[in-house]
Amino acid sequence: MLKSSQMEKFQVIKNGIVFELEPEEEGGFTITVPSLPGCISYGKTIDEALEMIKDAMEGWLKVAKEEGIDIPEEVEKAVLVAH
Repeated sequence: MLKSSQMEKFQVIKNGIVFELEPEEEGGFTITVPSLPGCISYGKTIDEALEMIKDAMEGWLKVAKEEGIDIPEEVEKAVLVAH
């Protein structure tokens, strides 16, 4: 079995959105959304990281709308489908 430190960053595509997960040496996974700069979260497992990033994305989208920042089409579509 590979230790987290031996694993490299990898991508998961869910609902048309690309997520990057990076295993952490102390355990768990850092997760980012490359199409949303600065949108980052963490989870002890891949599933938890994918769940936790939802809050980070909601916060990112709220600020983007307030600031007039363009929201990538694939993210906007996925959010509309989810709600």
